[in-house]
Amino acid sequence: MIKKAIISGVLFSSIFLVGCNGEPEVVVLEDSENEENDADLSSELNLVSELKSEVITSITEQTELDKESIAIMVDGNVKDMTVSVSYPKDVKVDETMIQQAVEDSIKKVSEAENATISEEDITIKIEKY
Repeated sequence: MIKKAIISGVLFSSIFLVGCNGEPEVVVLEDSENEENDADLSSELNLVSELKSEVITSITEQTELDKESIAIMVDGNVKDMTVSVSYPKDVKVDETMIQQAVEDSIKKVSEAENATISEEDITIKIEKY
């Protein structure tokens, strides 16, 4: 039985590795729009990063929460964004205060980054853990 398993393993490995012994084929695709897409993606990633740090800063300034107890997730893009904020359930914090802090942070970051973020395009979720 062990011999069959070893022989099967060696046979499978040799068949699997047959395609790996040739020279690798390098294909270079050039796209003139690729640079523009990279710039757009970079600006959106920067916007999301700035938004996360601004939301954390704003919430910690307005509440008793520390940075380590707040979990923030920003999902989507400028046209359809979801901002989720989680904080410990044993802390007495008004959810409307957190909601307002998130909205203010979005306005502040969109003005600083010269991005247009409509309130209708944003979903804000506030959860306790």
